[in-house]
Amino acid sequence: MKATHHFALLAPVPLEHLESGEKIEAAKDFVAFGTRKWELFRMLDEMRDDAPVPVLIYPSHEDLPAKDGFIVSWFGWYVGHVETPSGKHPSGMDHRPPTTSKYPNDNQGHWAAFWHVKALRELAKEKHLPIGKIGTIKGGWRKNAPPRGPELVALPEILSDEN
Repeated sequence: MKATHHFALLAPVPLEHLESGEKIEAAKDFVAFGTRKWELFRMLDEMRDDAPVPVLIYPSHEDLPAKDGFIVSWFGWYVGHVETPSGKHPSGMDHRPPTTSKYPNDNQGHWAAFWHVKALRELAKEKHLPIGKIGTIKGGWRKNAPPRGPELVALPEILSDEN
């Protein structure tokens, strides 16, 4: 895959879900992460014209507020989302990181949508990037408020050649 847009999705995901999600993606073609930001993903799907969009992921720290120094160290390709009135992914746990089963709300009513990621992987160390160094785009993340969920950002040059 190759980036065809100037924007990317920046998202925090707990490290344990990234590590177990990488195995699910390899076996099932994509991994599904939960979100309450269904409006953002509707807008993203309109903007992307069915093209995959780079996903810049930093391991989240549930007990800490987000900080500009958090590091994007994972990468993947956003390929779509599914909204759900039940809060569960329509295909159950088939595409969910197995570690989410430890948290009852993660798979039983907590999320409004699930976003799908292909080619999830940890980035090489030289490509790691503090979130504070990632540019903004109109309608996206504001640097004065580090994100607690997915946000649209400018695609950093250092990651523009990832496949």
